[in-house]
Amino acid sequence: MELRLQLGGIDISGPRDIHVDANNTSLTIQLKHSGSLMTLMETHSLFDRIKSAETIWYLDDDQLVINLKKQDPELKWPDIVESWESLTAGSMQLLRGTSIYIVGDSTEINQKVAKELAVGLGYTPLETTELLETFAKQTIDSWVLAEGHDAIAEAEGVLLESLSSHVRAVVATLGGQQGAARRADKWQHLYAGFTVWLSTTDATDEDSAKKEARRHVEDGSLGYANADVVVKLQDKKSLYIRLGCRGDWPNIKPPGWDPSTADDSITSPDTL
Repeated sequence: MELRLQLGGIDISGPRDIHVDANNTSLTIQLKHSGSLMTLMETHSLFDRIKSAETIWYLDDDQLVINLKKQDPELKWPDIVESWESLTAGSMQLLRGTSIYIVGDSTEINQKVAKELAVGLGYTPLETTELLETFAKQTIDSWVLAEGHDAIAEAEGVLLESLSSHVRAVVATLGGQQGAARRADKWQHLYAGFTVWLSTTDATDEDSAKKEARRHVEDGSLGYANADVVVKLQDKKSLYIRLGCRGDWPNIKPPGWDPSTADDSITSPDTL
């Protein structure tokens, strides 16, 4: 669907003066004029649910042109389905071999997702559980009983440091209290690749799941706050800056660094 708005004699210095917010069935168009925002259009009842990420707009002489694409109504979780299709189609070129770390409270879920993701990307699936048990010649459960959760987390941290030099791998990490991701000083090794936080939810639709994830981020949960990917977040850039990122890569901090006490006044470079 294409929407054209006549701007008439409104003085516009450039695209930066225009703000278009398209979300599901709502659309808001605002124009910065004389130092304030003027609403040109606002509706919460579009013709159908749209693909927010694929909304395109541009200026054509004295008209604002907005192209909207609607979602497939048969898809229960459209963003996830379409993101997976895009991932398998072109993300290998974008990732350039960068490894992915799957983090979450459930070791089993981490492993299952890592396997599926590895198949889609043509990567090697790795499980820290299997690697640790092979090294220690005992199960994680028996290891926990013998030495406690902290010992497992330390061992996984050493393993993640070793894996940080690997490429084209999807690494499923340990969930629960024994997971290294529970410790702030272990995340420096996860920053060698992209981290994806997984969480179980009782949400029955995609919008509810997004709201739940956003709430966890705002609450400051360690895994949610540190992960590169949870869901689509508008303030992701400021989160990256707070975590010490530089461009597409983070500035690796020394052991013991806690992101929750990092200086929020970090100035991002032009490349961010």
